[in-house]
Amino acid sequence: MTGREQFLPYGQQWIEEDDIATVIETLQSPYLTTGPKIAQFEQRVADYVGVKYAVAFSNGTAALHGACYAAGITERDEVITSPITFAASANCARYFGAKIVFSDIDERTYNLDPEQLRRVITPHTKAVIPVDFTGQPCDIDSIMEVAQQYNLVVIQDGAHSLGASYKGKKVGSQADMTMFSFHPVKPVTTAEGGVIVTNNQAYYEKLKLFRSHGITTTSYAQEQGDWYYEMVDLGYNYRMTDIQAALGLSQMSKLNRFISRRQALASLYTKLLQDVTGFRTPYQLPETESGWHLYSIQLDQQQLTKSRKQVFEEMRAANIGVHVHYIPVYWFPYYQQLGYEKGICPVAEQWYEGALTLPLFPKMTDEDVVDVVNALKHIIR
Repeated sequence: MTGREQFLPYGQQWIEEDDIATVIETLQSPYLTTGPKIAQFEQRVADYVGVKYAVAFSNGTAALHGACYAAGITERDEVITSPITFAASANCARYFGAKIVFSDIDERTYNLDPEQLRRVITPHTKAVIPVDFTGQPCDIDSIMEVAQQYNLVVIQDGAHSLGASYKGKKVGSQADMTMFSFHPVKPVTTAEGGVIVTNNQAYYEKLKLFRSHGITTTSYAQEQGDWYYEMVDLGYNYRMTDIQAALGLSQMSKLNRFISRRQALASLYTKLLQDVTGFRTPYQLPETESGWHLYSIQLDQQQLTKSRKQVFEEMRAANIGVHVHYIPVYWFPYYQQLGYEKGICPVAEQWYEGALTLPLFPKMTDEDVVDVVNALKHIIR
C-alpha cells in the first residue's frame, strides 16, 4: 500500500479570505491589543451559547486558570476532573495548590461518569471540572445534580464542544462556568485564545480582574483623575488581542457551517466503518449533538493481529495523520511525583490502550474520509 501523496493531519484550521481581510482591517486600526473587538467577540460568543457574560483570555489554559480563581480554589481544596483530557484541565487547579482527584470515565462516552464522581467527593471537594471529550457534551445535568447536592462549583471544560448541544441547548449555559478554546484545531480559531462563559455576575467580575493584573478602576478615579486605577489582587496578563478577537468574530459566523460539516464527516466515517471488525466507533449520548472535534475509535486488541503502535505507524506511513488523545494525566511524571499511581481509573486506562484518533476537520473532503477508511481496512487486515 502506497497511501496518499499529501499528508492528512488529524485537525486543521480553515482560514478564508474574509477572515484575512478582517484581520488586516484591525491591523490598520488604532487598536491592536485590548480594543473594541474584544467586547464584540465576547458578546458574540455569549449570544451564541445563550449566556449573559463572556470573558476572553489569551488561551484556553489561562481561561481555566481564571475560572479556578473566580471559584475561589485554594491549596486547602480538592478538585475533581477526568484523566482523559489535556493536562490543562487538571493543571489549572494545581496552580492554586489544590489537590487533583481523578475520577473514572464512562466506558461508552469517555466522559466523566456521574456515578463514579459521587464516590470520590470528600468534605474538601470544592469544584468539578468535567470535560466534553471529542466534542461530545458530558452528562451535565447529572453532574450538576451531584454538584448542587454537595455545594460544588462546576467548571465545564468545553475546549472541544463549542457549537455542540445538550438536550436542545448549546453547551455553555448549563454549568457555573464553561471554557471554550480557540486553538487552530478547535471548532473556530483565534490562533490562540480561550473564553469563559457564565451567567454569574460575581464570577464575571472576578474573571475580568484576574486576566488583567488584578487592576481595576475605582470610585476614586473621579476624585484623583481619569488616569487613576488600583491593583486590588494579584492577577495575570492573560488578555486577548484585538487581532485575535477580529479573527474570532469572522470565524464565529462560520461556526454552524463548520459543525455541520464535522457532523457529516463523522456520519460518513461511521457508515463506512460499520461492517469492519477490529475496533469500535464512537458512541453518542442520547439527546446530544456532538461538535465532533475528534473522531476517536477503540481498537480491539483481542481481534487484531497488530498492536496500536503498529497501526498508528502504518497509518502515518500512509500519510494519514492519526493521533492518540489522550494519555491519562496522572501517568505524567509530574503527577507521579505527587503520589498518583497507575490503576486508579481502570476504565480510563483500558480506554487509552485502544484509543486512536482519525483525521476530522471541516476542510476535509468525502474522498479524504474514504482514503482514511481504506487505509485502516488494509492495515488491520
